[in-house]
Amino acid sequence: MNDKNYFAEVQGFLRLESEAIAKTAARLKQDEVERVVRLFAACKGKIVILGVGKSGIIAQKIAATMTSTGSAALYLHPSDALHGGIGIINGEDVVMILSNSGETDEIIEMLPYLQRRQVPIVALVGNADSSLARRADVVIDGSVDHEACPLNLAPTTSTTVALALGDALAMTLMQVKGLTPDDFAVNHPAGQLGKRLTLRVVDLMHSGAHNPTIKSGATWVEIVKGISDGGLGAVNVIDEAGRLSGIITDGDLRRAIQRLDPAALGNLKCDEIMTRNPVVAAPELLAYDALRLMEDRPSQISVLPVVDDARICRGIIRLHDIVRSGL
Repeated sequence: MNDKNYFAEVQGFLRLESEAIAKTAARLKQDEVERVVRLFAACKGKIVILGVGKSGIIAQKIAATMTSTGSAALYLHPSDALHGGIGIINGEDVVMILSNSGETDEIIEMLPYLQRRQVPIVALVGNADSSLARRADVVIDGSVDHEACPLNLAPTTSTTVALALGDALAMTLMQVKGLTPDDFAVNHPAGQLGKRLTLRVVDLMHSGAHNPTIKSGATWVEIVKGISDGGLGAVNVIDEAGRLSGIITDGDLRRAIQRLDPAALGNLKCDEIMTRNPVVAAPELLAYDALRLMEDRPSQISVLPVVDDARICRGIIRLHDIVRSGL
């Protein structure tokens, strides 16, 4: 088999699986799908998803997707359920069971115990005539004509269809519940979107003892010492009440050295070289918005003083701090 044949084989398997998903979409029964969605949407507890083998792996992924998109769900292995794990299921839950054959021993064995708990059972099966399908409250037909496996043995097309059905149900639930980008971000705080919508200036700024400040009227030596000790490339200038008067960056310092006679440096005061009324950030400002304040301007800036509503200087934030956070 040459390289072109390998390529054709891969394309063929992909088409086989995509066609199976399309057939599943056409075969679905509206009343059953709507009943499942209503059951899930009205669930006051959690959606417990079960499966064995490859179906169990797909069940875990569906549970993770549902949880991250606003519907509390978890995966439970049927064997674990039979040995105490079933205790996590209560009458406010809904159970969804994945099984291609609908005859898996562990699943059939635990059905009576689920029914005693009076929880609705949704069966996502490849055999609508199976024992599981007959004993479930609602059945979703996930049958396929042929596995992508050349021997028609390894679960491939059937698991792809089950995963696609799980994703479709999760996304429909997400719409039903009106999940917003902010809601999504809360469940994904470590992702870029989550950080963009949740990470604030107060989470990244240098404050307290790490907020480099000098008093208005400070001398040249105090300016240099403030920038050097802070190690942030800038120092905030504050008045006696702690309100921000301005900011001096190491760039301001270099420019002052270039334009002034060295003999005049000893008499230089911070008020002569500081940037008055600089661009500032509030502690509760989104870090992403602070980034935009620094970058979306004709001349980019690399540091922002952080002030509260009374213009009390609370800290300083650098472009470097925001970029390092992953935004």
